[in-house]
Amino acid sequence: MVLLPLKRTAIFGNSGSGKSTLARYVSETFHATHLDLDSVAWAKADPIKRRSLEESAKAIHTFTQAHRHWVVEGCYTSLIKLICDETDELVFLNPGVSACQANCRNRPWEPHKYASKADQDKNLPMLLDWVAAYESRDDEFSLSAHRHLFKNFTGAKIELTSRDEVQLWMKTKATAS
Repeated sequence: MVLLPLKRTAIFGNSGSGKSTLARYVSETFHATHLDLDSVAWAKADPIKRRSLEESAKAIHTFTQAHRHWVVEGCYTSLIKLICDETDELVFLNPGVSACQANCRNRPWEPHKYASKADQDKNLPMLLDWVAAYESRDDEFSLSAHRHLFKNFTGAKIELTSRDEVQLWMKTKATAS
């Protein structure tokens, strides 16, 4: 395996797979600016309304052009596809539904998404059901869509299926830089 320095990294997977945690690590360790795709996928004035693909694409392009080193993370196949040509490494986090649900249950408050921890916790039952459907859905957030994206990406890529694999990947990347 050829180790590349992390300059432009895309991380994707199911909700609760550890995308944000890994992206924060990459951002801090490799001085890369972090973009959570939730911030460009949803309307700011109405956070339950999805922005158009064109609006999201423009925001992503503006971000990638403004930053030399970046890490982008999310579960949106359509949005990850937009940056594949610019990405140095694609990371597919796929620890399994049970691990994702456990992570969702233990997720700290996300103030950029929810007004309070109580508001976040109100959505937990819905989130757990949504995560559970990962393998059976056929939308852009599904395992099948993520597998298709991963399979067709021609650059450096890795699928990490456990916390141990993520830890080893992080250690290897940090040592290589």
